[in-house]
Amino acid sequence: MTITAAVSGASGYAGGEVLRLLANHPDVEIGAITAHSSAGSRLGELQPHLLPLADRVIVETTTDNLAGHDVVFLALPHGASAEVAAALPDSTLVIDAGADHRLEDPEAWFRFYRSEHAGTWPYGLPELPLGESGGAGRKQREKLLGARRIAVPGCYPTSALLALTPGFAAGLLEPDDVVIVSASGTSGAGKSVKAHLLGSEVMGSMSPYGVGGGHRHTPEIEQGLSNAAGEPVTVSFTPTLAPMSRGILTTATARVKADVGVASLRAAWESAYGDEQFVHVLPSGQWPATQMVIGSNNAVIQLAFDEHAGRVIVSSAIDNLTKGTAGGAIQSMNIALGLNEGAGLNQLGVAP
Repeated sequence: MTITAAVSGASGYAGGEVLRLLANHPDVEIGAITAHSSAGSRLGELQPHLLPLADRVIVETTTDNLAGHDVVFLALPHGASAEVAAALPDSTLVIDAGADHRLEDPEAWFRFYRSEHAGTWPYGLPELPLGESGGAGRKQREKLLGARRIAVPGCYPTSALLALTPGFAAGLLEPDDVVIVSASGTSGAGKSVKAHLLGSEVMGSMSPYGVGGGHRHTPEIEQGLSNAAGEPVTVSFTPTLAPMSRGILTTATARVKADVGVASLRAAWESAYGDEQFVHVLPSGQWPATQMVIGSNNAVIQLAFDEHAGRVIVSSAIDNLTKGTAGGAIQSMNIALGLNEGAGLNQLGVAP
C-alpha cells in the first residue's frame, strides 16, 4: 500500500526535515509541496539538500492543493494550522507540527499565545508513559492507533518529557520544585532572518531567553508531567541558545520522594524505555551529547541521584528537527496508519 502525503510549510526547517525523511519512506509517495510566500519557487532553491525533490515546484497552501492526500503534514507558524486543518476531511490524517492543538487548557493557550484555543488532538510522543491514571505500563502510542488528527510535541517538551516522565509516572518524584534547563541549536527558532541569530552573534556565545516562565513550551511541559503524575506539577523552565545549528541538550531535576534510592530511580527509567526503538537509557557513566543523535530519531538519556540535594538529575539529548519535530511526526503517522513504527526513520547519527 502506498500512502500519499502532502507537506505544507515546505520552505522552513521543519517542513524540509519532514520531506527529507519522507523521501526515504518505503510506503510514502510525496504529493503536494506547499508554502505561502515561496509558492512558485523550485524546492531546490530553498532546500538545496533535497536533491531528488529539487525540481518540484512549491504551490500555495490551500485546501484544494492539500485535499486528496492520505496524510497532510502542517509545518506552519503557530496559529495558522487550525484553519487549514478544519477545512480538510475527517478521513485525512492531519499531523500538526505547530502548537495549535497541543494544549488541553484553553486558558493556558490564551495566556501564552493570545488567540482562541483550537482544541486538543492526540499528542504525538509515542514513548511517553501514561502513569497510573492512564494505566500502569501503558504508553501514549495507544492513543495514536487509528487517529486522524495528531499534535506533534514541541522540541523542548519532547526532550523534557522524555527526561522526567518515567519518574512521575512511577510516583517517585515530588510535583513541586521541578527545574529544567535546555540548550538548543539555532534551527529551533525557525528559518526567518533574525539579527540575534546571525552567525556573528551566535558563534562562540551562549545566551538564555524566555527567562522567568515566559517560554511558550512551559505549559506543555507542565501538562505532560502533570498527566503522568496524576496531580499538578510546577515547572521552572529556562531555554538557552547554543552555537550549533541543531540539537537539544536538556538537564532536568526534581526532588525525590522519601525512601527512594538510586536503584529505584534507574529501574523506573529502564522499565519505561527498555523496549523502545528510539529512546535509550545510556549505560552508567556515559552522558548524552547532541552529537550522538544528530540526523537520527533517537533520544539518549542518563540520570544520577544527588543524595546531598535529594534530587534526581536527568540529561537528555535529541535532534530538535528530527525526534523533536519531523521524526516524531512520521513516527506518529506510522503508528496511526498501522505501518512499521520505524519506517523512514534513522537510528544512526552523523559524526563528527
